[in-house]
Amino acid sequence: MGTKRVLLIIMAVPLLMLGLTLSSASAKPSKCEECHAKLSPGLVEDFNRGVMSEDMTCADCHGDAHMSAGDVDKVKLPTIATCKECHEEQAEQYMSGKHALGLLPISAFPGFAHQQPQAYIDGQKGCNGCHNLGVADEKVRAETPFRQYYKYGMDCQNCHTRHAFSKAEALRPEACNSCHTGFDHAQWEMWQHSKHGAAFQTDPAAHRGPTCQDCHMEDGNHRVMTAWGFLALRLPESDDEWMGYRATILQGLGVLDKDGKPTARLEVVKAANMARLDKKTWDDERNRMQKICEKCHSANFATQNLKNADQMIKASDKLLAEGINIVKDLYEDGTIKKKTNAATFPYPDLLTFYEVNTPIEEVLYEMFMDFRMKTYQAAFHIMPDYTTWYGLAKMKVSLVEMKEMAKQMRLNAKK
Repeated sequence: MGTKRVLLIIMAVPLLMLGLTLSSASAKPSKCEECHAKLSPGLVEDFNRGVMSEDMTCADCHGDAHMSAGDVDKVKLPTIATCKECHEEQAEQYMSGKHALGLLPISAFPGFAHQQPQAYIDGQKGCNGCHNLGVADEKVRAETPFRQYYKYGMDCQNCHTRHAFSKAEALRPEACNSCHTGFDHAQWEMWQHSKHGAAFQTDPAAHRGPTCQDCHMEDGNHRVMTAWGFLALRLPESDDEWMGYRATILQGLGVLDKDGKPTARLEVVKAANMARLDKKTWDDERNRMQKICEKCHSANFATQNLKNADQMIKASDKLLAEGINIVKDLYEDGTIKKKTNAATFPYPDLLTFYEVNTPIEEVLYEMFMDFRMKTYQAAFHIMPDYTTWYGLAKMKVSLVEMKEMAKQMRLNAKK
């Protein structure tokens, strides 16, 4: 055999093996896959590259009622209960955490359903793209406002992307990226540019720096929870000065009325676990995070850094409370004519977000949903640039603008 022919055979072997590898990842000889290999080959390939394909078929998650183009409406869409059949511990952990409550905060937003484009809501192109969570419980689904816009109840797929449902993918920080990024929750950007993120990204194999999963899903625990929660609000508060700022914010959120008494919206906050409403709950979560930090840092270092981040919440609360009172005074003296939340008038309703009628309220909305969030979130994620220039500095600039705007609005009202 000539040398050239031997070389051609040697070169052909890897190509042949590649062909065998690709064919092994193609559809199994099942009725479902025979059809879907033509209609949606990407799904079939994804499923067969995952470990679940070794023991399962499509019917295990989707049932066997749908077997042709004429009975597509009979296909079973899996829920968290479907995953629980095999992954009971992880499912129970998930359902006890905040991710499983993602749908509920939407119901607290006034006018959410009728003020947004239908495609934004029904097509999951806006908030629902991430908040379409926690709907596996049929009782919760039945009692949730706007439930008609939430059609799918499977939650595991948000981190273990279907149909491969890869554990390796869910262990990567990028799995958190699509939800935890941008305007009001830029945790991805904060982590990525922090020293934690830099240490991990420069050598992922060594895993030198912590990822989202290391801190928020320690030892694979699917219960994701933090001491402060998304709104960074807790009751009771032993710091009287801070409690004064917090009461103003709670009035701006419509949770307390103008006299400081709870409103019906408090029940939504409780149901969605959006605030910490007893000392033990907050302490338990803080102690858990303290222990996680101590895996890499000394106890003193971890304690001091967490306390410093707490104080950044207080600093941002002071500025936000001042902004709320500026707008409140404009409502109270009639400069802003349109009524806000009747239960908390004259306080502005922060949960209307950008659905307001005056520029000064838009500035307040940005203070609340963007700048305050970045001030304290970046402090906990060890990203000082975000804390300063995208957070605290922006809040102070906003207050200067608001004071000037309020002054001009009153002058215009007199004219």
